[in-house]
Amino acid sequence: MKLTVLGGGGFRVPLVYRQLLTQDGGPDVREVVLHDVAEHRLAAVRAVLDQLAAGRPDAPKVRTTTDLDDALDGADFVFSAIRVSGLAGRTVDERVALDLGVLGQETTGPGGLAYGLRTIPVCLDIAARVARRAPHAWVINFTNPAGMVTEAMQRLLGDRVIGICDSPIGLGERAARVLGLDGARVAMDYVGLNHLGWLRALRVDGVDRLPDLLADDALLGQLEEARLLGLDWVRSLGAIPNEYLYYYYYNRDAVTSIREAAATRGEFLRQQQERFYAEVAERPADALEIWTRTRAERESTYMAESRDSAGAGERDQQDIAGGGYQQVALDLMAGIAGGGASTMILNVRNGSAVPGLPADAVVEVPCVVDAAGARPMATDPLTGHMLGLVQQVKAVEQLTIEAAASGSAALAVKALALHPLVDSVTTARRLLAGYRERLPGLADLLR
Repeated sequence: MKLTVLGGGGFRVPLVYRQLLTQDGGPDVREVVLHDVAEHRLAAVRAVLDQLAAGRPDAPKVRTTTDLDDALDGADFVFSAIRVSGLAGRTVDERVALDLGVLGQETTGPGGLAYGLRTIPVCLDIAARVARRAPHAWVINFTNPAGMVTEAMQRLLGDRVIGICDSPIGLGERAARVLGLDGARVAMDYVGLNHLGWLRALRVDGVDRLPDLLADDALLGQLEEARLLGLDWVRSLGAIPNEYLYYYYYNRDAVTSIREAAATRGEFLRQQQERFYAEVAERPADALEIWTRTRAERESTYMAESRDSAGAGERDQQDIAGGGYQQVALDLMAGIAGGGASTMILNVRNGSAVPGLPADAVVEVPCVVDAAGARPMATDPLTGHMLGLVQQVKAVEQLTIEAAASGSAALAVKALALHPLVDSVTTARRLLAGYRERLPGLADLLR
């Protein structure tokens, strides 16, 4: 099979390739094509991959290209992991919001909407090209904001676009591990949107073990999400929230801690990755060692400002070592390619799986995966604040998709104003003005 990786010069691409090399019973990938718009990034990642494959004659062959059509031609699977405007754009997403006193974060809040506004048109073009050059390919979307981008691409490619995130699967695995449960026997009741969902049950042979976890401080305190959000608060919810719900439940705390930090996450990563690519260019023979060291620093500082503010402590070393996205992506790919049925939490078209949301909305729920793709499993209805928050954010996401697809500045303002983390229409107008001023491509897009 041919696997094409869009954003192939991205820092995390070696994780996917390493997983291909080590995964038992994984997909039979013979060729990996890396596409990126930056040749120096492709060269650096290619050097890391070559060193990962050293002494492995069975390793999938790697090719790099800056020609998108060439990369897509005849692909069986396409991993989309692009970052429109790069990390420079991410820092703008963060700083424009923070300067107005609202959350500046990559996927949640106004920063996520700005990211979506400039990314969706590019991904719609990619989807159109996939339809022409690789009509039988499956697109596995890593590109953030993952739920929005997946939903937009499905307009052209239907259910052959599936979004992934490692947060919900990682949450369920950590909870099962704390309880000493065999993960293979656990059925997870997880429901929501990308970066906005709750683990509501952990069932083994039909018995929900989540109440055991919620009732025990010693056990619950071992769970990173519980430490981040507070044991008493998690217990009061009766469910374990995805870590990104910290930004909703502790919005003022999050804004304060990010503003007081020496650098935003985007600024930190921009400096770190510029250093990485420069180091590899200078010492290509040490590419793998440089990448390994840089990755360890990157993973250990994930959501650091929020963990510090909440007193959540250091990240679990098992989580840092394990990564996540690459395992989810290749498990999904193997399930589709091999046809063996499995269950995974994925971003897919809702249909009737989550009552109260539109049928065409992309939701994040357990799915059955086999040769036919991923089909969402029915979920128990969301109620109360969970349903209200999900409905409001999904409405905002769909407005953002329409704004990006049509180029409507009025719809973009409406989406920003209706987001629960933006406190007024005036703030929404100022946000859009700031983004258009500092992101020329967005100014050209929205009229």
